[in-house]
Order: sequence, then C-alpha cells, then structure tokens
Amino acid sequence: MQKMGLTVRPASPVDVPSLVELRLANAEAHVALEPDVYRVPRRDAVRRHFTAMLADESSPGGVLVAEANDGWVVGMVEVLPQPEPPEHQILRPEPSAQVHTVVLPDVRGLGVGSALLRAAERWATDRGINYLSAGIYHRNVDAVRFYGRHGFTDAGTSLGRRLG
Repeated sequence: MQKMGLTVRPASPVDVPSLVELRLANAEAHVALEPDVYRVPRRDAVRRHFTAMLADESSPGGVLVAEANDGWVVGMVEVLPQPEPPEHQILRPEPSAQVHTVVLPDVRGLGVGSALLRAAERWATDRGINYLSAGIYHRNVDAVRFYGRHGFTDAGTSLGRRLG
C-alpha cells in the first residue's frame, strides 16, 4: 500500500473530540476481540481525561496525533510515563513509559502507526525515557505484529488469577 501524507504533532484541546472518537472506536474493537477483558468507557470520562491531560502543561504524559493532509485526525499515540519502583522493590529503576497507539481502520497499512510510534519514541527520548512498553493482549495479533516490526519484544509474562 502507498504511504499517506500526514503530519504528526502534539495534540491540542481542539483535538479532544477526535481523541474521544479514536479511543471509543479502539475500545469497541477490543471488546469485540475479548469482551471479558475489555470495556467501552463512558464518553464523558474519555473526554474529561483528554481535556485534563491537554490542559495540564505539567502532565508527565503526552498525546500526539497523526493528521492527514486534509486536516482529518487519523490516529493518535498516548505516552504514559511509569513510576519508578519503590526502593524496597528488586526491580532496577529505569525511566519508562507505556505507549498506546490507535489508527483508524480505513488508514491502517499506510504508515500512520509507524509515524506515530517514531514520534512517540522521539517524545520519550527527549524526556529522558529509555524504555517503552506496549501492553498488548496476546490475541490481538495485528498489534503484536505491528509492535514486533518496530523492535518491541516479549518482555515477560504477566500471570493472573480471578478470585471468588
């Protein structure tokens, strides 16, 4: 497929409606993938999250959007710095962040996700972050493949057990 012309830039408050739509569409796709794991959050909660994050200049996280040449926001990446482990834990402290990439289905395969991820890596590096993770559900094979193409590897296994 041919790459599309786009600009990746920091999100601004004017982008909140697009960010909300991207998050909700992504949630619906994940619920279809695994309804026992995912949910569709309330629209107003998503709007409040992005409104607050973009209004707070001291927020440690970042949101970048991919905008097509016609001004249409076709994707986003959210970079969420993670706290360092407390001194009593055995993990080495390492500045890290989680990335959450969303691209509209109609433009997947056109380089949007790759452009967003490269921009997220620059954003993180500029802030001293040297490790990115992407919490991907193992059945989301497209996401696993996408992040794998960009150098993300299996970083361990997360085990869990439902109680009750």
